[in-house]
Amino acid sequence: MSRINVMKPWLGAEEVLALTEVIESGWVAQGPRVARFEMEFAQQMHVDFAVATSSCTSALHLALIVAGIGVGDEVVVPSFSFIATANAPTYVGARPVFADVDLTTGNVTAQTVAAVVSTQTRAVIIVDQGGVPVDLAPVRELCDRLDIVIIEDAACGAGSTYGGRPVGAGADIAAWSFHPRKLLTTGEGGMLTTNNEDWATRARRLREHAMSVSANDRQGRLLAVPEVYAEIGYNYRMTDLQAAVGIVQLGRLPEIVRRRRELAERYAGVIAGIPGLRAVDDPAWGTGNFQSFWIDVQPDFALDREGVLAALAVAEVSARRGIMAAHRQPAFDAWRDQNAPLPVTEYLTDHTLILPLYHDLTFADQDRVMDTLVVAASAQKRSAA
Repeated sequence: MSRINVMKPWLGAEEVLALTEVIESGWVAQGPRVARFEMEFAQQMHVDFAVATSSCTSALHLALIVAGIGVGDEVVVPSFSFIATANAPTYVGARPVFADVDLTTGNVTAQTVAAVVSTQTRAVIIVDQGGVPVDLAPVRELCDRLDIVIIEDAACGAGSTYGGRPVGAGADIAAWSFHPRKLLTTGEGGMLTTNNEDWATRARRLREHAMSVSANDRQGRLLAVPEVYAEIGYNYRMTDLQAAVGIVQLGRLPEIVRRRRELAERYAGVIAGIPGLRAVDDPAWGTGNFQSFWIDVQPDFALDREGVLAALAVAEVSARRGIMAAHRQPAFDAWRDQNAPLPVTEYLTDHTLILPLYHDLTFADQDRVMDTLVVAASAQKRSAA
């Protein structure tokens, strides 16, 4: 049997051609392709401004800076997320405060956020976990009343919708990832989006060492003007090589989402008939892109989560444990005693796993994944007999 990977990016001849054109142009650093990628991404995500960055983590860092978050502030984040979500507030001297999540979606809610906000809370980072859209409106109502900035970690969210609009459009500022595990990839890379022109302008400066004149502007002048560095900046630039790939990928997005939702529907149809397994699904307020297709291996299933992973591995299927709980990591031991209880986060971290899902996954390979789950279900019946 051939191995079935958990994820594989969809890359082809169009990306090769786009890279070739950039190389032949002689301009491979941040330049005109980055500017075009930003413009097209902003249009597709229904926002006014997009700022390309080196990663989603760097976009989160810049988002916190331009939003004025700093030393002594508290930032509410889900623990149920990749650790970068919780790391970012520490970069500006703020304290991450962990909120629990909803059992069905894996996302924070207005209720879980309200349970941990304090007078020191200056921002909330909401996450569209696995591409499942956050229910933003109730969180927005809470944060507007308390004058709290909403930063959306939309790392997994390209192609997901909330209330008929792209996720991220309703946040004050959002950060996106183009890591190979995401629907859109540039190898590495990220994007910051916002409707706040001042924030976008400052983020654009900060990503390039806070230079008053960008490298692209200086290149276009025969006599370059001297640059000024008014504040401490960072090297968070994206290259034109990456942006050229991103432009092609952005054009593929509707087809990527269509195919992933088709595959997700096949998974869901089989899993619905297996007692003890629950599959992620669209919430009432939006549609997911199924960046990750995760299932909940419930306590009444014969095999625990590790047993299911082992059974899949025997069938040459590469699955993954579900989303981590950042609050359990040694890096956050300093705040361990200050954390509120996070029972749902800990349950989901211990009981969920991610099944293979990518554009080129064949129905035959998907059937092998599902057949393995059905066999595991039959083992449950034998053990109960």
